[in-house]
Amino acid sequence: MEKQNKTIENLIETLKDGQEGFKQAAEAVKDPQLKSTFEEYSRQRGRFAIELRTHAAAPDERDSKISGSASGALHRSWINLKSALTAGDDHAILAECERGEDSAVEEFRKALNNGLSSPVQQIVSRQYAQIKEAHDRVKHLRDATKG
Repeated sequence: MEKQNKTIENLIETLKDGQEGFKQAAEAVKDPQLKSTFEEYSRQRGRFAIELRTHAAAPDERDSKISGSASGALHRSWINLKSALTAGDDHAILAECERGEDSAVEEFRKALNNGLSSPVQQIVSRQYAQIKEAHDRVKHLRDATKG
């Protein structure tokens, strides 16, 4: 159970990082459709984190505060997003979002091979499919914005 709780915490951290990354990307892009897409992915990640916390965490951990890694600092691949945001280049922002999504896809893939209980496995599997779908869409959008 401790291994599963650690896996869940790692996924929640990944989701919160993605939520914040997409929120910042939405604030920085110029294209209104892109802004809307990033806002939706940010909300999606927030919902996923709450769902994992509510349905998968141990009862004594369900009320703990959900926060991203390093007390809200972006982590892993989302760190480079900051420089892309300052440049205000939609293609660069999409490229960094894709990099962040690469990390999320990998974390969820690892979690699915980590011996989760059946109910948790179902939640993580469903979320993984949607995160993979978001990754592929961001990649497609990035490719479409190449000058």
